Amino acid sequence: MSFFNLISTGGLTLAASLAVSTVAFAASPTPAAPAPPAAAGSDRIANPVAEFAGIDKITGRIITFDVYIDETVQFGALQVTPRVCYSRPENEEPKTDSFVEVDEITLDRKIRRIFTGWMFAESPGLNAVEHAVYDVWLKECKQKSDVPAPDAGKADGAKADASKPAATKPASARPKPPVTPDAAQPDDAAEPDTTTAN
Repeated sequence: MSFFNLISTGGLTLAASLAVSTVAFAASPTPAAPAPPAAAGSDRIANPVAEFAGIDKITGRIITFDVYIDETVQFGALQVTPRVCYSRPENEEPKTDSFVEVDEITLDRKIRRIFTGWMFAESPGLNAVEHAVYDVWLKECKQKSDVPAPDAGKADGAKADASKPAATKPASARPKPPVTPDAAQPDDAAEPDTTTAN
């Protein structure tokens, strides 16, 4: 056999095996199409409370405080206002983030914005607010807090005021009876009687 005959015979064998595998592949059942991935952010939960931690670098104390969405809380010379706070369900990988605005009250009583952006609880050093005296970072997002909501306090106060009868004026605000010069009035400024009865 010549060299060309061996190549053509080998090529023919190769072509036959490719034809068999193509027919076998075409006859195999098609795999189910993979489910489309879930839309990004569809599983996140909007929370009404953001929990922050802050450090006072002068005293070295770390303080944890809760802030309701769109409420402003002052921490030292900083005013912290979260606009949204998102988390994930407990059965998923935790991804907790909050869009926060932080203002500084300067020594001349002016308010200056020093931070606007996203804070991430899983990487607190990524977008934490680093101030000369105070640092603030996001710890978590919560559904409820021990701190009463700012609207709840106002609503409870309004309900309590409506249920109470009209308050009376304190005694010091009541009008005093007119003083007539004929009536003997006790002299509050007079010296006490120091005579003793024997």
